[in-house]
Amino acid sequence: MEEYRPETYGEKIADIYDDWYSSPDESSIALLCDLAQSGRVLELGIGTGRVALPLKDKGIDISGIDASPSMVEKLRVKSDGKDIPITLGDFSEVDVEGRYDLIFVVFNTFFSLTTQEEQLKCLQNVARSLTPEGVFLIEAFVPDIGRFDRGQSVRATDVGENRVKIDVSRHDPLRQLVTSQHVILTENGARLYPVTIRYTWPSELDMMARVAGMKLVDRWGNWERGSFSSDSGKHISVYGLL
Repeated sequence: MEEYRPETYGEKIADIYDDWYSSPDESSIALLCDLAQSGRVLELGIGTGRVALPLKDKGIDISGIDASPSMVEKLRVKSDGKDIPITLGDFSEVDVEGRYDLIFVVFNTFFSLTTQEEQLKCLQNVARSLTPEGVFLIEAFVPDIGRFDRGQSVRATDVGENRVKIDVSRHDPLRQLVTSQHVILTENGARLYPVTIRYTWPSELDMMARVAGMKLVDRWGNWERGSFSSDSGKHISVYGLL
């Protein structure tokens, strides 16, 4: 079986990523612009530029890191995509030059770091790369282990006349690891898009951030800065230096 690596998800899904996932709404871009305060910005897991390009259109000085050459190639062929400085590599390990006023990772991408050690290393690198008044923002889902039955989940997410999309997952609660395949079935056969994530609870993320030298500044339940509660399906969390 082929080893799952940091670039695996992007390399497999690059050709159809922009078809599956729409552009971000204006509220997310507005919040990121507000936090950037006209300073330097770094996106972890920049991918095809889904968020970075709208920020650049707003005049934000943005750079990025990504592990997948294919995702970065998709970004480069877009208007203004070639002008964004990008470091190719695993964002838990790659050092970047200078300091940033905002570093962010959205769309659950932080969970692509599949061990607690990698996630902590990422947060430590972030803390070292922030300006004294800079902040780190993460958008991530709140884990819902109730969606698994005996450590498994099979869901039909799209059923059409000529295509079926099924998500198949296994859950390892000890490592907080979810190993999944997005399966596309058509008359021409099947295509597999693998993804492996390690989820974290918000409280665990707060603890790791503190170990890395950061503290929680704000937490919202959505991009409109709505309240975060026990019913929230995701969180937008902002950290500053201790």
